[in-house]
Order: sequence, then structure tokens, then C-alpha cells
Amino acid sequence: MPLLLLLVEDDAVLSDALVRTLQAQDMQVELLQDGLAADVRLQGRQPAVVVLDIGLPGIDGFEVLRRLRERGSATPVLLLTARDAIEDRVRGLEAGADDYLVKPFATPELVARIRALARRFAPPPGQVGLGRLTLDSGTRRARVGERALELSVREWGVLEYLLQHAGRVVSKQQIIDAIAPWGEDLTLNAVEVYVSRLRLKLDGAGVAIRTIRGFGYLLEAGN
Repeated sequence: MPLLLLLVEDDAVLSDALVRTLQAQDMQVELLQDGLAADVRLQGRQPAVVVLDIGLPGIDGFEVLRRLRERGSATPVLLLTARDAIEDRVRGLEAGADDYLVKPFATPELVARIRALARRFAPPPGQVGLGRLTLDSGTRRARVGERALELSVREWGVLEYLLQHAGRVVSKQQIIDAIAPWGEDLTLNAVEVYVSRLRLKLDGAGVAIRTIRGFGYLLEAGN
């Protein structure tokens, strides 16, 4: 499966070249050119690695990184910038960056650093997470940080489906179809009850299940 990479770079010429190069290295690249757009994107499904420029319109890369870490995300971030001052490197690393590369750079080095970060931070097979929440489908265990969550079978099913579709609105009927596919008795009201219980249990997880009136639910990073 291609490595999912989020590239946040506002230089159109550089970003176009990087997208083509990284795609040739079997990476699935999402490109954004604005700090605010990157912040919104990172509240949903997490990429394997974020390559983040510091000098961005909207909000700069330091602020994007700060907000990401404040939400409890451990997604690896490589800062990409033309600034070569020691103070900027220190500031980036102290803000939670995992690596730092100064422009101009050799593309093979960037590719190697991305792959190294992806290997180092790759979750175990069957594990998905958002914020401080982690679900392991192999062991059927859920955790908030180091705290184990006690979930019923139906609560697990609802939470797993929401997490698999983090950042997207899903309807109650879609949840029912996913977790009760063989005509089991599960009502729309029951889904509301499970979601209500999950909200209480997810306190401190750095995620929120939001109700989108008339459409369904949205799981995203945030309080």
C-alpha cells in the first residue's frame, strides 16, 4: 500500500516537482499550500508523515505543528524550510518536529528521511488512532494514552467505524449497516445511545464526536 504523505508547501514550482518525485517513489501525496487548510486537514485521518514548510500563508508551519501536538497527535512531522538559523531549527524541534531539512536539499535525502520517519512511527498492523485514542482490531483493545477503555461490543463497533472514517460525516444508517449487516435489530435511537456513551468514555482522548444536524456524526481531533 502506498505511503500516505501530506505535503504542505506554498511554492508552486517546488511543490509540483516534489509531488511528481514522491509519487514516483510509490507515495500517495496530498498537497496543501495554506497553513489553515493544513490545520483543518490534520484534524481528520492522519497521514503516515507530514512534510511541512514553515513559511506558509494563513498560519505558519510552527503554528500548524503546535496545534497538531496540542491535539495529542504523534504523527511524524518533517519541517521543510529555507531558514537555516539555529534558532529556527531549535524552535521547530522543541515544538514537536521529528526531523528538519533546510532548502535547498537533495531530493534523495528527503525521500530517505520520509521513509525513515514512516518506519519509525508506523503503527502495529491492525492499529488505528487519532489524538490520544488508539484501537487495535487484532486484540480488540482500545486505549486513551495508557488508559484502557472498557467498551461493549456495539460501542466498539460504532467507535471503530467512526475512526475508520475520521474527518468524514457518516450517517446513523451507515453505522447500522456496518456493524449490524445481517439484519440484527439495531435502531437509529440505539446508535444515539452508543454515541452518547462513547462521548463520556472518550474524555481526555483529544477527539470529538460531533453531531452534524440532518446528516450524522463526524469524528475529528479536538476537545
